Amino acid sequence: MRSFCGKVRDLLVNFFRPIPNQIPVMIPVLQSELLKDRTALITGGTRGVGYAIAEAFARAGARVTITGRDKDRLEVAVDKLKRNGSRVDGVVLDITNVSSIVAAMEAMSQFDILVNNAGYVGGGNFGDTCEEGYDLVLDTNLKGHYFLSQAVAKKWMAQGVRGNILNVCSASSLRPGTSPYILSKWGLRALTVGMAKKLIKHGIVVNGIAPGVTNTDQFTGGEKGISKSSNPSGRMVTKEEVANMSTILVSPLCRMVVGDILFMTGGAGVVTLDD
Repeated sequence: MRSFCGKVRDLLVNFFRPIPNQIPVMIPVLQSELLKDRTALITGGTRGVGYAIAEAFARAGARVTITGRDKDRLEVAVDKLKRNGSRVDGVVLDITNVSSIVAAMEAMSQFDILVNNAGYVGGGNFGDTCEEGYDLVLDTNLKGHYFLSQAVAKKWMAQGVRGNILNVCSASSLRPGTSPYILSKWGLRALTVGMAKKLIKHGIVVNGIAPGVTNTDQFTGGEKGISKSSNPSGRMVTKEEVANMSTILVSPLCRMVVGDILFMTGGAGVVTLDD
């Protein structure tokens, strides 16, 4: 009989991410059947955290559908995931358009995991924000998730689906609301708790994951790697770490975790004045 450590080792694939001028960081990537026979819809899955979550869910046995606004980018992402052996489909969807959300839900086949990941960073800060920028951020990061989740919840309740909704929140919701982006993430944090309260009696589990600054294309700055001296851990969160935890949060392991938001900040969330 294989040892317990041997079994655990089989679940992990070591992922090495090099950091210029530093020792490479080893990121354990979860390899399991935690999501076997599950089907997931992931918004904003063409790149960044959403794409990493799609990869992780597929590795855990799920069939995955990713969404995006750009058809060409969506097709590229789907083809890339399929080359990795993933069972994946793509749906063009603009979650800022509520009527398109309703139509998409009516057309889609059954799924039992929803990941609200689509997001937009912009809008400036208080004092230099224009209405157009404000609306785009709030419509994408909050309004879209609200109405998509509502449509999905209605569908699941009618069909008796005991599913999972995971909101990709942000550690920015720990900061004062000085920008449309931060306001949207405060709202998504509140929505996560509110939906969890309303839906758990129907067997629908809602939670959130809230990364700090993550090594997406937007934040790595090209050749700077993932080091971040201002963070107590000395680096950014990686997409793979967020994807691993997302997999666990929507799995049967966390059916009794309801309305919680897991912050992944590397210690930035516990910095206080005495520091």
